[in-house]
Amino acid sequence: MLVVQNLRKEYTNTVAIDDITFTLQPGKIFGLIGPNGAGKTTTIRIILNIIKPTSGVVLFDGKPMDRSCQNITGYLPEERGLYKKSRTIDVIVYLASLKNISSHKALQLANDWLAKLDILEAKNKKIEELSKGNQQKIQFITSVIHDPKILILDEPFTGFDPINQQLIKETILSLANAGKIIVLSTHQMDLAEKLCNDIFLINNGKEVCSGKLSEIKRQYGTQSIKIEYQGDATFLNQNKDIAHLDIYQNYAEVQLHDAVNPSLFLRSIVDKIEIKNFSVIEPTLNKIFIDAVKH
Repeated sequence: MLVVQNLRKEYTNTVAIDDITFTLQPGKIFGLIGPNGAGKTTTIRIILNIIKPTSGVVLFDGKPMDRSCQNITGYLPEERGLYKKSRTIDVIVYLASLKNISSHKALQLANDWLAKLDILEAKNKKIEELSKGNQQKIQFITSVIHDPKILILDEPFTGFDPINQQLIKETILSLANAGKIIVLSTHQMDLAEKLCNDIFLINNGKEVCSGKLSEIKRQYGTQSIKIEYQGDATFLNQNKDIAHLDIYQNYAEVQLHDAVNPSLFLRSIVDKIEIKNFSVIEPTLNKIFIDAVKH
């Protein structure tokens, strides 16, 4: 278990993070989410022992995270840090050696991971010869090749097309199923929503909301419905039961005022347009993010 407790980081004229606390469990994917400048990177660097907090502690299994934890931690930074002029296989083996893996073992593991991520043909190419997506795959491999207990992924889907996004998503889920503690920091809310068990939304260095994603959705839930229809739905613009309305070509997303019963609302419009489908919808993580940060 990884515990981040009352972290605070002050600089001369800035408080980067202010009293941040959360707990990460093995086998779970934890979403660290927030806008640019919110304090996510500072939090990650403190967990990794790259910088020291002004106050607060980071504990792994009850002991402080220090240099002795380096070999049980994997980190995929948002910025690429690969040696562009070197061969792919050499870069992987070298970075694995920094985690105390022998060259022979690292070569075997590198080939296994290259095959798993469908990039084995790139092993003898220079990093600079690879596409951005394939460079990201190599950086991902270097973060997991030593089988870390704690894995921190900062924007791991950068540069991927939908097929490779799916491949990396499945790989991350398999690592969680293997009992890893995974921190996922991303702006891609749809992927965070599909992957994360728990989230921590941070803004201006402070907690906005945190907990299980399902509970947060209930907390931020509104009377939102989706109506698929045939006909002219522009009359809904004048409906006083509606707090917010988005009309598209053949469906509308409607947020009702709190006191309005969705079933009664449906009865009031059913004779005006042909209803194909009517469903109550949960708020998306993207909407929660926007609403919480605005608030």
